[in-house]
Amino acid sequence: MLTAWAAARLGAAVVLSAASLTAAAAADVFVGGCVGTYASDHCVTRWAPAVDPYVREIPEPTDPAEKAAREARDHKWLARCRPVVERDRLGIGYYRYSAPGCAFGVSED
Repeated sequence: MLTAWAAARLGAAVVLSAASLTAAAAADVFVGGCVGTYASDHCVTRWAPAVDPYVREIPEPTDPAEKAAREARDHKWLARCRPVVERDRLGIGYYRYSAPGCAFGVSED
């Protein structure tokens, strides 16, 4: 006969196995685990989208006027900053700009 602890571990293993298969198919991240002793245990699971939390998606403008304003702003920044990639002795590329503040998107002095 299974003890409560053994039954909980077996149940957690089955749930984790089944959930990880469905999470992989959905391109999500699955994290789970159990902590405890023979007398008590605690299990936690978490599903989340597999995305980089530091990347922000910016939607394309749908309004033609907004799109034209964005393109004008980009051309103004390129004309002022003139970005150039320079390589160091290890071959790592770094951007060099012709005006201060360009690394931060500043388009005017």
